Amino acid sequence: MRPMARPTRAGTTDPRILLLVDNLDRAYRGPSWHGTALRGTLRGVTPAQALWRPAGARNAIWDLLLHAAYWKYAIRRRLAGEARGAFPRSGANFPVRSGADDAAALRSDLKLLDEQHALLRAVVLALPPGGLEDRLGAWRTVDYAMGAAAHDLYHAGQINLLKRLHGPVRRRG
Repeated sequence: MRPMARPTRAGTTDPRILLLVDNLDRAYRGPSWHGTALRGTLRGVTPAQALWRPAGARNAIWDLLLHAAYWKYAIRRRLAGEARGAFPRSGANFPVRSGADDAAALRSDLKLLDEQHALLRAVVLALPPGGLEDRLGAWRTVDYAMGAAAHDLYHAGQINLLKRLHGPVRRRG
């Protein structure tokens, strides 16, 4: 069994915050009892799988990958009290791909997702324990942190379904 998140250099040892970070990490990288975490669902995905759409304008795996990265960014900004910034891809909610559709572009977007997770994780670790119940609009701070983990798991399920619907990648040669 993996140990819970460790304290930061700042010395966070509040068990509620460590539990939130552990929850974020398990939803993103695992291990998790329910199945594959978000990053695990993306392991080995090819550009062809990532671009495939089950019908019409339905979301592709690549769309969901960028969507998850965007919402990690948006939640991090909200939790940190940052002014509106600029996500590395244009568009919101479902950002636009860079234009390339090859393995290098997919790796770049997976790296973006990893970076956004690390930034969100750091902000959650830095939360003041007394502020977990503070309201940020309609929701509490703790709701955003827990919701980010739930969001990852929701889309991990969608990605797993898309992979099964797409079927095995047929290699030429």
